[in-house]
Amino acid sequence: MKKALATKNRATRETWIDAAYTLFVNEGIEAVKVMPLAKTLNLTRTGFYWHFKDLSELHDAIIDIWQTRNTGIILERCAMPAQSLCGALLNLIDCWIDTELFDAPLDLAIRNWARNDARLQAIVDQSDDDRLTAVKQLFERFGKTGDAAHYRALTVILTQTGYYSMQVSEPRLQRAIAGCHYAEIFAGEAPTQLEIDAFLSRHR
Repeated sequence: MKKALATKNRATRETWIDAAYTLFVNEGIEAVKVMPLAKTLNLTRTGFYWHFKDLSELHDAIIDIWQTRNTGIILERCAMPAQSLCGALLNLIDCWIDTELFDAPLDLAIRNWARNDARLQAIVDQSDDDRLTAVKQLFERFGKTGDAAHYRALTVILTQTGYYSMQVSEPRLQRAIAGCHYAEIFAGEAPTQLEIDAFLSRHR
């Protein structure tokens, strides 16, 4: 019995975080509690405390995943080298088509949680500012300045937020084709056929 208990307690920190992530995205932060997690994993409550001092530390780990996976990827994609404004925008639009890059369900779950958590709302507000700044700087790299850069960047962010808040579902290639049209609207110029072909080839 002791040997079996020790084996259960050796579950990794990532095991608990992965289970918490799944519960959180599917059921909200209220579902992320020690006993439901332990039951889901067939582990002991004591095993949880091998890796976390309390539940708030696990909650913070979920927030860290969100900041890295979602805000981090937007900043990264905005900074990628590109030969044109449309090319730069398509690099960004990649992360809203490829679910391996940007986690829309996680973003929505975080925002729902933040409505009832002032500390998290402040983190979300700062993250949104960082995202907007990154997209604005993308436009500035290609000659858009002032309000022209700001409102284009805001339109990019709000368009994508609208997609997942309204839970729009469409085939990946269809979303990619739409992405080419959005890039043209955001940039005020059409991507080249070479840029379109390269972009669509990434999402077939």
